[in-house]
Amino acid sequence: MLDKKILFVLALCLTISQIQAQLLLDPSSRKVGSVDAIINELYSVTSGKKGYERDWSDFKYLFYPGAKIIPTGTSLDGNHLAKFMTPDDYKKSSDEWLKENGYFEKEINRKIDVYGNIAQVFSTFEAYNDPTDPYPALRGIKSIQLLNDGTRWWIINVYWMQETRTKPIPRDYLPD
Repeated sequence: MLDKKILFVLALCLTISQIQAQLLLDPSSRKVGSVDAIINELYSVTSGKKGYERDWSDFKYLFYPGAKIIPTGTSLDGNHLAKFMTPDDYKKSSDEWLKENGYFEKEINRKIDVYGNIAQVFSTFEAYNDPTDPYPALRGIKSIQLLNDGTRWWIINVYWMQETRTKPIPRDYLPD
């Protein structure tokens, strides 16, 4: 009886070691293994020079099935609006524009709250058409909700608002 327990524990340890080794070797696990990693990858995958083809498979890999991308804005008559898109919708609406114009997002501040397997990130960003531009074309804050399924982090929603003259980014969300 004792021998079977020892064999079981040894087999379990070996299995856990193999899984850990696969996670260390699998480059995709490094992109989604922590909240920091997946947020950094989100910014990286959409950024690129004019003419640069984005890796949309890497982009889609970040999102949980059913996830939403939700830009907000103001209509001509002053109403506040939100547009709900899937990652595929975002690709369709953004791919050509990103290639034609170049687009680099740079995170300048991050606030993270984690409870169990969920996380809420407020990520302040600046966007440039070229990384050598002296000033950002726009700034804003992304509200990013995430889920850890026990194996990796997934983006559930990316919801953002651009800064305007009448709605500047609050000091609490800017770098110190």
